This record gives sequence, structure tokens and C-alpha cells, in this order.
Amino acid sequence: MSQSRPDEFKAPPECPVFEPSWEEFGDPYTFINKIRPIAEKTGICKVRPPPGWQPPFACDVDRLHFVPRIQRLNELEAQTRVKLNFLDQIAKFWDLQGCTLKIPHVERKILDLYTLNKLVADEGGFDIVCRDRRWTKIALQMGFAPGKAVGSHLRGHYERILYPYNLFQSGANLLCYAGNGVSNVSCCLAEKEIPILVKQEPVESKEPIIEADKSKSRYKKIIPTVDLVVCLVCGSGGDEDRLLLCDGCDDSYHTFCLIPPLHDVPKGDWRCPKCLAQECSKPHEGFGFEQASRDYSLRAFGQMADAFKSDYFNMPVHMVPTELVEKEFWRLVGAIDEDVTVEYGADIASKEFGSGFPIPNGKFKVSPADEKYLKCGWNLNNLAMMKPSVLTHVTADICGMTLPWLYVGMCFSSFCWHIEDHWSYSINYLHWGEPKTWYGAPGFAAEQLEEVMKKLAPELFESQPDLLHQLVTIMNPNTLMAHGVPIYRTNQCAGEFVITFPRAYHSGFNQGFNFAEAVNFCTVDWMPLGRQCVDHYRMLHRYNVFSHDEMVCNMASKADTLNMVLASAVHKDMLIMIREEQQQREKVKKMVGRSSAKYDHLQDDERQCIKCKTTCYLSAVTCSCSPGILVCLHHISDLCSCPITSYTLNYRYTLDDLFPMMNAVKQRAELYDEWASRVTETLEAKLEKKKSLPVFRALIVESESKLFPDNDLLRRLRLVTQDAEKCSSVAQQLLNGKRQTRFRCGSEKSRSQLTVEELSSFVRQLYNLSCSLPQAPLLKELLNRIEDFQQHSEKVLADELPSIAEIQSLLDVSFDFDVELPELPRLRVRLEQARWLEAVQQASAQPATLSLETMRRLIDQGVGLSPHPSVEKAMARLQEQLTVSEHWEDKASSLLKARPPHSIETLRAVADKTSGIPAYLPNCLLLKDTIRKAQEWLQEAEELQASGSVLMVDSLSDMVLRGQAIQVHLEPLDKLESLMAEVQEWKESAATTFLHKDSTVTLLEVLCPRCEVGNAGSPKRKVKKGKESLKSNKKKTPRLNTLSDVEKALSETKDSTSAMATLEELRVREMEAFSNLRAANESKLLPTADCMNLKVCVCQKAPMGAMLQCELCRDAFHSVCVKDLSDSCETRPWLCPQCHRSEKPPLNKALSLLTSLRHIGVRLPEGDALHYLVERTINWQQRAQQISQSCNLPELEERPGTPPTLTCCVSDSDDWSRTSHTQTVFYTEQRCIPLQGLSWDLDELIVEGLLLQVSLPEVQSLYHVLLDRTSSWHTNTDCDKQIISFHFKAKRRLETEGLDAERRVKNKKPSHKRQKMNKKNLQRRPTSTSSSPRSDFSQSDDSEEEIAVCPAERCQQPEGDEVDWVQCDGSCNQWFHQACVGVTPEMAEKEDYICVRCTLNDGHTRK
Repeated sequence: MSQSRPDEFKAPPECPVFEPSWEEFGDPYTFINKIRPIAEKTGICKVRPPPGWQPPFACDVDRLHFVPRIQRLNELEAQTRVKLNFLDQIAKFWDLQGCTLKIPHVERKILDLYTLNKLVADEGGFDIVCRDRRWTKIALQMGFAPGKAVGSHLRGHYERILYPYNLFQSGANLLCYAGNGVSNVSCCLAEKEIPILVKQEPVESKEPIIEADKSKSRYKKIIPTVDLVVCLVCGSGGDEDRLLLCDGCDDSYHTFCLIPPLHDVPKGDWRCPKCLAQECSKPHEGFGFEQASRDYSLRAFGQMADAFKSDYFNMPVHMVPTELVEKEFWRLVGAIDEDVTVEYGADIASKEFGSGFPIPNGKFKVSPADEKYLKCGWNLNNLAMMKPSVLTHVTADICGMTLPWLYVGMCFSSFCWHIEDHWSYSINYLHWGEPKTWYGAPGFAAEQLEEVMKKLAPELFESQPDLLHQLVTIMNPNTLMAHGVPIYRTNQCAGEFVITFPRAYHSGFNQGFNFAEAVNFCTVDWMPLGRQCVDHYRMLHRYNVFSHDEMVCNMASKADTLNMVLASAVHKDMLIMIREEQQQREKVKKMVGRSSAKYDHLQDDERQCIKCKTTCYLSAVTCSCSPGILVCLHHISDLCSCPITSYTLNYRYTLDDLFPMMNAVKQRAELYDEWASRVTETLEAKLEKKKSLPVFRALIVESESKLFPDNDLLRRLRLVTQDAEKCSSVAQQLLNGKRQTRFRCGSEKSRSQLTVEELSSFVRQLYNLSCSLPQAPLLKELLNRIEDFQQHSEKVLADELPSIAEIQSLLDVSFDFDVELPELPRLRVRLEQARWLEAVQQASAQPATLSLETMRRLIDQGVGLSPHPSVEKAMARLQEQLTVSEHWEDKASSLLKARPPHSIETLRAVADKTSGIPAYLPNCLLLKDTIRKAQEWLQEAEELQASGSVLMVDSLSDMVLRGQAIQVHLEPLDKLESLMAEVQEWKESAATTFLHKDSTVTLLEVLCPRCEVGNAGSPKRKVKKGKESLKSNKKKTPRLNTLSDVEKALSETKDSTSAMATLEELRVREMEAFSNLRAANESKLLPTADCMNLKVCVCQKAPMGAMLQCELCRDAFHSVCVKDLSDSCETRPWLCPQCHRSEKPPLNKALSLLTSLRHIGVRLPEGDALHYLVERTINWQQRAQQISQSCNLPELEERPGTPPTLTCCVSDSDDWSRTSHTQTVFYTEQRCIPLQGLSWDLDELIVEGLLLQVSLPEVQSLYHVLLDRTSSWHTNTDCDKQIISFHFKAKRRLETEGLDAERRVKNKKPSHKRQKMNKKNLQRRPTSTSSSPRSDFSQSDDSEEEIAVCPAERCQQPEGDEVDWVQCDGSCNQWFHQACVGVTPEMAEKEDYICVRCTLNDGHTRK
């Protein structure tokens, strides 16, 4: 948006706009009286009729012809007209000097000669400005930019144009004549040459040229050659070419004798100084509007007006914004170089052409729907003469006052500042057309507006004192507002009324072609102003439109028809009139000789005072010398030159006639006056004389009962009563504490309470009311209590550390005051501050709980508090403590996170510094705890080193882990970490040596004897659990059921000896378990009738086709399932995947690993296991040599193996692997050591050799020896007796029993199987030395001794609090230790168990 120019017009504020309802619109005078208190403050107001009120336009358009006024816009404005008058005088001066005035331009703007002349005069004149070098100052005052040497240009223009005129004005150019000749005055000026022709500066655009008379010819005066013509100044006739002859009086003057001297002879007519003074001293004619030379019809004027506006703004008339027209109007009014002329059809008599409103019996035919407008009060033909208007008592029809005037406007046509005749009301209605813009000033500012205009344009008022009454002068509202005059504006649109109030100056202009109608009216409240206006007119010597005294007398003569208010007003007016008339008559009667009362036949214009122009109605003074001339009693001395005693006093009424008229009005108004006096007395009562509120109510009720008119006094009484009632209600609510008056303010905040200032003001208002209220003293007491509260609050607030309880008590007291107390927010703030300070104090008193978060929270809370010295001090201390705490917290955190960690001495130094900080610092506490842990760890490491014992790997690992978790540099930790790394490296080396690639078992599991033995594919057995007979007094040994139990037991041992004992125990269990497992797996592969139900191999399917039998666990595997393993060396015994658990390195590698572990000096379970494995291996080698020697075996050394014998099982084969099912055939791909006839020592030796996780040549040799020589051994030797072929025994039993075994009905199993509860008292059978497991056992259940003995071939005699037993489900029904027959509790619980004997004898298969 473009920025407005400094001189751009700024619209004044809007005046009130009223939109009455139909009910309010019914009576115009009642509505105007209602809005008068508001509207008279702005001087003008606008009234919008209710929607639907649209009177028809009744004017005869074809008959309406008028001659408009011509208005030149820049001549309307007072200040602009002064400038134009000044330019006219300058132009006339130079025209009489024979020169044409051309106004120069400065800085591309036309030079304001009036302002330049005025500023130079204000500075003391041309000489003083030049002497003090004030031209730059004057240039700045005229609005020119500094620094462009404009001052020198202004001086030159002033010196050429204005200086000669000012010399003429001051009389300095007049010549003095002495003696017979003329003496030259100011010879120094004679030498000064000032050119007459004003040089015009070059400009880019056209410049205004003011010429005095363009028709005149320019010539040079020819001086006669005779020396009869001489210069009147110097008396010489010489220098004839420089001698000028005046065109007015024919006097002669030398050009150099003039003041100022002329540089050259003028080319036009020239006047001497005397003639110039005579011409310029002629009085100016009064300014007024010219009448246009053309008579317009309404249609023709409209066409002209629309064409002008559309051409001027270059757009359709209806599209020109009103704001643009308004700004352009005031710009043109103030422009001296732009001459825009418009025409205005103003003051057209409606009586001649017809009103715009319909009238009864008029030429305009009114439709039945519009007949209501004929008698409507807002019809301007009716409004002025309605009964409430006092103008109804004026006998004559006054055109423009009681008869409406019509106004036809065009764009820029204006009505100048004026007030209505007799300061009456006016109402204007715009029938149709474009808006009319109004400006108004309230009546109380009328004299102020007049003073401002006289101050700003004194030249105009000197020639026309009553200029403002001529309606020819306008002044910019912005100028008036700048001088403190309140101005308001409005845009009156078609169908709207504008009302002006008494003595309210108003002006305006038309936005375009429109038609308006206006009329005056006067109400009762106007009457005092009407008499004041008559006195004002007398001072201005202005004619009266009607006689105010005549109107009052007419009303008094009809006193019985007046209402009480009007009668009272007339009575008051008559009192003033009669008092003044009586005084003047008594004064005149003393001077004049005779009196007469016979001039009532004269018209108003024939009885006007020749001095003051006022209408003489009651009396006048005449003289016989001047018939028809009279004066008012105030100007008796201005009548004529005859003696006053010859004057005649003329009067219409005697005083005796006037008093009865006044008394009649008085009687009519007496009742009302008595009531009015009581109301006035009641309203103006002071202090104790004030009446109570019921008295006011009674006065209102009396006015209503006696039908007193609704005038200002009654409205004031009602207003005071209403205020008192409101104040009484509010006061009572304040006393009750229930005032809840809510309202919205501009900031959208609701308020429900008075402030203390408002309460104090309210109390003052109660005491200033015209009535007394009983609540006033009570509120005064409440106010005193509030003031005491405020004083106490200020005292508490002034304390640096106030008590929380004291503040809270004040807040509690404030609840009794339904007043907005400014101290309450401060008290609440102070309470928050005190609570915060207390919280800070409490937190500081408990350093153990004063965390950083607490300090930050307190600081955040403190930041939100209002500033206070105590808060700021506490904040500073808290912030300082927080800063220190955060510093050491960060320091401790950085120390704890440092890599590499710091030494304990560094940490201890920091911890010592933080010990004095009174706050809870987690990192600092963690630092101290870290130091403590480091000290404990160092002490433990020192004790461990001092003990000299071998470290357990768990202890070492625990020490290392704990040391690594401590964020301190610990010197022993490096050594321990190095030692731990060596241990880890050793474990990796051992794992590489022993474990298969991608092995699922651990190194410890490979090195230790097995604690869990059994094939995944073995069928499970039902448990037959026997309870212990008696609790043993022996100490219960730990159960080593899992690898974790073994590892835990090894870790808890204090030395290697204990570890060896534990592993030895585990080895025994391993041997027993494998013995039972081998027997069980061997027994299930015997020929049976139902071999298809067997589940073997890793796939848990029946044996079929090519099979492999593990040499260790004796279970069978399909070649296809374990073909990868079957591709191993054929000279070695074949082991199944579960038995072949490691790489079985040579013994020397194991010894090397053991040696390297001893060098490390750390005990670990894997090391103990390896140690035991080496010892076990060595022991086995020794035993193998012993058994080899005792049994006459060949030297156990590695030999080349023999290929396996492939056995094909057919229906009649005697091979042990043959099944009894003729449709199922399987065979073994390799030879195995038969268990039948194999001694227990050799069986145990080969089993343990296969269990060793190192590779020994003796194992291979033993395997081949047993494989090759078993079939050729005899029974005559001791060893041969012990080698009984289980294979042949089984074969014979199968042959002898034949098919009977197959047809045998299976015996029914006992429902309850016996359990052996007490093992301690039962006698155990001695271990059999027979190698055959097939001894006969008694099946008698009555023999306690037999029941207590486990019939297993190698009974392990298990001990413990609880021994698990299992009963055979075959034909023998004997009880076996579960551990002795390789049955787990789960297998015994879920599967049937059949012993080997029953399997061979009865042909049963386990399921």
C-alpha cells in the first residue's frame, strides 16, 4: 500500500447513526428528544428509517427549472481565498506599474508568495532576514528540503516581486516635496536597481501566469522635447529618456528617482506612487457566489453532472469510491494553481416547484398505499409545523425554515460552514442520487470554530465580519481539528436523514448528482438559545428571519392551549423579555418626549433597526424627520441628528398588557413549576439535605400521574433515580459479597470485581449522588477495612523474608472483600517466593537428598517467580551450587568413562574434593564406590598372590571380570588378564586337539568320564522303584548326573587329589553304565519272532539290510545313516557317532597340553580332566600289560587289520544276528568282538580302552587280538574257562526250545510288583566269579534273602538313601538294580523290562 502524503486529507471520526424501530419512528419529536443527549455532542447525526419506509418522489421533474450557483473550489476555502486575494493585490500592483506578474517556480513547485511574504514579515522584514541570514530557515518553514540553496532563490524572488509591494504598503515609496521642488528621499536607494519584470525560472510543465490586463499594449512614454515637463522628485527635466509620465495624473518622474528605482522604462501603462496608492486603497467587494448564466432542468443538470464526474475521474460515476472523491475535493479546495468550477442548485423553493414529499391536494397523485406519507411526521412539509415545534406560533411562512428548500447537487458542489438561522434545528432528507458528505461541530464548539477561522484568515473577517453567515467560506476539517475543534463526519445516502442541532456548525459536499430536501424546526429546549441568538445577531448587525418576541407573545396569548413544559418555557422567556423591555423603556422614557403604540401594522422588514438590523416588535424609537426609519431601544443614539427629546417611543404593548399575558402563562405552568422546583431542589440538595431514594421515586410517580411532559428535567430525574437504584443494588451486592457483574474487555479477559480505585470512586459517587443511600456509610467502612488490609499487605511485602503464615492469613482475610485488590497478586507471588525459599532451605538442610534434578527443579521454579532480592540471592547460591555440583559430576563421569582408566590416586584426589559438596551426586558417589571396590579388589589380589596357592580358573575369571568392571587402572589386572588369555588360548588349543570340527560337545565333556550314558534310540523301560530300607548314617555324596554337576564339583575341589577322586568316581559309574548298556543293546539284537518292532540306529527304525554295530555301546546302525562314519579306517573298531566323540589325539599331544597347563599355573576343570585322562590312560596301559601276560595274549601292538566278514542272514542261518522273521533280513558289514565267552576283565579292558579319548596302539592291538582269537580259544586253560561263548549258548537254547518258545503263552504280569524298601538289613549275594551271566536264580517270592539280591551278572551294589529297582516283565519276575541293568527311571516307568535270561529262554522282545 502506498504511503499517504503528509498533506493528504484524513477523515474525521463518524457521527452517531440511529436506526429507530417502527414504534420509535412514529413520533419524530419524541425520538429526537431521546437521541438529543447523544447526538448534540457531535452536532450532527444520521437517522436511517426502518426498512420499508420509502416515500414516493412527488416533485414535478418536468416543471422544475433552476439557475445554479457557480462555485470555484479554491475560492471556497478561507486560507486559499486569502492567498488568492493576496495574489490579486500583487498582480494589480505590478499591473499598475506596467508589468505582468508571473509567479515563479522553486523546486518544481509554484512559489507560495503569500506564505513567503508572511514568514518574512513574522521574522521582522526583508532587511532583518538578510542581515541575520534567515533565508534557509524560511525555506525549511516553507517545506523545502535543506542543503539545496533554496534560501538564495527565495531571497531573489522576494526582492524582485514582494519587496517593492511591501515598500508601497508601508508608504516608503511615497515621495516628499519640499519648497518649490521635490526633495529626493533616500539617495542610497536611487542607485539601487531592481528590475520590474520578474524572470520566470524554467519549468518542465505549464506554469500559471497571472496577468493584469492582456489586452493592453506596451509602449514607452515620449517626453516632450520642451523642458516644460520636469521630475517632481528632483525638479529637473534632464535625462528625458529616463523620464516617466504617469498614465493617471500625467506627473513626471525619473526612473532613478523612484523608490525603489526602476531599471528600465515599463512597457505598459505606468502609475505614479500617488495614483498607485489611490487605486490600491479602493475597498474590495464582498465575496459571494455568482449565478450561472444557464437555466437547467433537472434532467439536463443530471446529464451535465454525470458527464463532469465521469470525465474528471475517467471512470463510471457509480464506480468512484467516496473516499477518493473526498480526498480529491479537499485537495482541490486547497490548491491555488488548480481552478475547478462546479455548479450547485441550492435553496430552491419547494413552494414554487413542489416538494419531494407528497402533500395533500398536490399535483402528485398519491396511490392508496402511499397515503400514509401525506400525514407522516417525517414528511418535511409536516415536521416543521407539528404541534411540538414552536415555529407553529410564527405567523408568516418562512421559506427554508417552515417551508422546505430543495437542493440539486453535483460532484464537488458544496455547502460551506454555517449554522442555521436563529440557531434552530435542521433536518435534511436525501431523496435519491449519490451520497452527500457532511461535517459537523457540536454547538458548544461554535465559538471555538469561529475563533480558529478568524485566526487563520483574519483578512477575510476584516472585510466581512459576518462572513460565516454568508455560507461562502469553507475550511479543511483537518485544520480545524489540528486547532482543537471537534469535527465529525458522515456520508448521507439516499433515503437517510441528517439532523443538525442548535448552533452546530456544519458543512459538506456532494459526491455526485443527487436531490435533497431540508427544513428547520425548533423544540422547547431551543427557546433559551433562540433568545441568545437574537442578542448575538444584534451584535453582528444581522437581520432576523422572524421576531422572537412576537413568537413568544403569540404563545402567551394562547396560554390555555400550551402544555405545561411549553408554558413554563414561555414564562421563563417572558420574564427575561419583560425585564429587559421594562429597563429599556424606563431608560428611553427619560430621554424622549412622547410615546405611541401605533406601529403594529408594519411588516417585519419595515420595523428593523437601522443600526443592528434586529426586528423591533415590542417597541421602537422614531423621529419625524425620517419617516419609516426606526431604531431599537438599544441604539437610540443612532437614529438621527435631531434632539432626542424630539424622538417618539413606539410600542405594541404596554407593560400592563404584558404582565397579564405572563401571569396567564405562569398560572398554566405553576403546577408544573412547583413540581419542577421541588425536583430542582431535590436534585441540587447537598450533604444532610439530600433526600432518600423513595422521595425521587415519588416525584417520578407524581409526574406520571399528572401527565407532566417528558422534558429534560424529568429525564434528568429519571436518570438520577436510575443511577441511584443501580448504585444501591451494586452497593448491597458488594456488602453481601455477591457481586458478579462480568463483562468483556478488549483483551478478551473477564472481570468480576471492582478495583479499589473503582470502589473508592464508587463510594465517592454514592456521596455525590443527589440522593442519600443507607449503604454509603457501610461501603465507606468496607473501604476503610480494605485500606487497612492494603497497608498491612505493603508492610508484609516490604519484608525481605516474610512469614508464610502471615501472607496466608492476609490472603484469607482478602476473601471477605469482593474487590479486586492489586496486592493480592503480589501477595500470591510473595507466597510462592516464600514457599520456594522454604523449599530451598529444606532441600539444603538435607544434602543427602539434594540431587542435581532437585536443584534444577528448584531453579526452574525460581526462574518462573517474580524477581525479588531474597529470591535472587537464593537463586545465585543454588545456581552456584548446581554449577559446582555439575562440574564435579561431569568430572567424576568423565573419570569413570575414561579409556584407559585413571589411577586410583587420581580418582581418590577428585573424590576428596567432592566430599565437601552438600548435595547428592550419584557420579561422585559412584566414584567413591569404585575406589572402594578397587581397594577391595587390590587387597584381594594381594592376598591371593601372598597365599601361593594355585588359582582356580573360576576365581581367576571372577577376579578379571570384577577388575574389568572397576573403572580404575589396576596394575595386577594386566597380569591376570594375560594369565586368563593364556588359559583361554590353552582351552582353544585343547579343543582343537580333541574336538571334531563343528562338534556339539564341549572339551570338558570329552575329557571327563561320561555321566550320562545311553543311546538316543534305545527303547525306554518302565520304572520299578524301590524305597530305601533304612536311612544310612553315611554322609550323602553329591550326585553327578549332568556335566554341569561335574564341572561344579571340579570347581569346588580344593586340590587336584579331590578332583582326581571325583573323576575316578565318575569313571566307575561310566564303566558300570557302559557294561549295562552293552548288555542291553546286545540282548535286543538276539533273534526274536518280532524283530520288526525293534528300533535301532539314529533314525530309530527297525534293522534292515547292511548294518554296522558299534564296538563300544553294541547298538546297531544302518550303513546308510552312518555311511560317512563307516568310511573310516577299517583296521580300527567302529564306533557310533555318540561313542566316537573326539579326534582321540596321540597321548604325547595330551601330555604336551598337560605340561603347558602346568606352566600356566592355573587350575581349571578341563585341566583336571586332562590330567585324569592321562593318568587313566597310563593306568590302562599297565593293566592291559598285566592282563595280556596273565591271559597269554600276544604283545599288544598295532597290526594291520583284516577285512570284515560279511554275513548274510537267511532263514536257516545259525548267525546270532539272524531274526526269526523270515521276511526280514539284515546283516553286519564288519566283524565285532563277540561278548559270549569273553571274560569280564577283557570286556572291561576293551571297553575302557575304547572310552579313552586318546589314541593308543594297544587298543588297536587288543581289538584285533580279541577279534581274531575268540573263536579258537579252549576251555582247558584258566582263561579259556572264563571265555564262554554266549553266542553258542544262546543258539543251543533256541534250538532245544524250538517252536515251543514261540507258541508259549505269555504269563500274566503281577498287578503289584514288589519293592525293596529296606536295603540295610538285607543280605547281599556275593559277587559271582563266573564269567557266565546265565546262572540260575530262584523265583520264589517268599525268600527274603533271594529278593534282596540283584541277580545281575555284575551287580554294582549301589549305595544311597534311595535305590531304584526294576522288575523283569518276563517269566522270572526278578528284581534288578536299575543302575546294574542300564535302565533309567524314565525308561523303567514307560517301557516293559525283560532280562537277558528271559529274552533267551522265552523269546520275548522288549517293547
